Amino acid sequence: MSRFFTYQLNLLLLAVSFFTRMPVPQGIDYSPQKLRQAGRHFALIGWLLAGILSGFYLLVTPYIGTAPSICLLVILSLLLTGALHEDGLADTCDGFWGGHTQARKLSIMKDSQIGTYGTCALITMLLTKTVLLYALAINGHLILALFIAYPLSRGLAISHTQHLAYARTDAQDSKSQSLANPMQPRVLLWLFASSSAGLLWLPFTDALMILLACLSLRYVLKRWFRAHIGGYTGDCLGFAQQVQELLIYILLLATVHDAYGHTPLGPISL
Repeated sequence: MSRFFTYQLNLLLLAVSFFTRMPVPQGIDYSPQKLRQAGRHFALIGWLLAGILSGFYLLVTPYIGTAPSICLLVILSLLLTGALHEDGLADTCDGFWGGHTQARKLSIMKDSQIGTYGTCALITMLLTKTVLLYALAINGHLILALFIAYPLSRGLAISHTQHLAYARTDAQDSKSQSLANPMQPRVLLWLFASSSAGLLWLPFTDALMILLACLSLRYVLKRWFRAHIGGYTGDCLGFAQQVQELLIYILLLATVHDAYGHTPLGPISL
């Protein structure tokens, strides 16, 4: 049993080192196979990030107020992840809308330079996310939203490896290729449980509505990725995580009660 937990801890630390910029202890046992297995703990990275961001928000808000705290929280999130998922969002938008063939789209997505589509997507996403988080914060549900959206959006994103093929032929040059294998049923069960546990804080009907909406979006994204490039890349997973996160915030704003028991949420005063 001790050996099992030691092995899973090593996988979790590999996931932390791959999906964030947070420091991890030296001497982690790495191999492509272990990194592939570490994908099962992607949702736990969401829990870790939600905990750090929640603590930061609770610490600084009494001193600088809600709006500045939300802005700093978004910046901190980018620093903790190295803007990994935001980079995927921008590259996917550039590739899918800037290329006319599958090969050209994949080539654009691999280019380190950002184009108009990616820039517009990043600006729109960051602005929308900041506004949604502020709306959730002033109604007392920011921390709840973080602990639901961060794990669930990451679990849904990594689950695309189950049903889509890896789109690149030069897979050896991609760091995301190590994740490009279907998961065993017991691993999928763990991924689902660790991703959706935050929904237990919501009434059953609200939790079910959010889960069904997110699964519907996952289906749409799966078909969209397949139509454009015949599968997925790491950039697509980043895109999926970002749009799923925004969807969850919107659904929470539409369903949860504010601090005074009213729903849907009323006007926001600055």
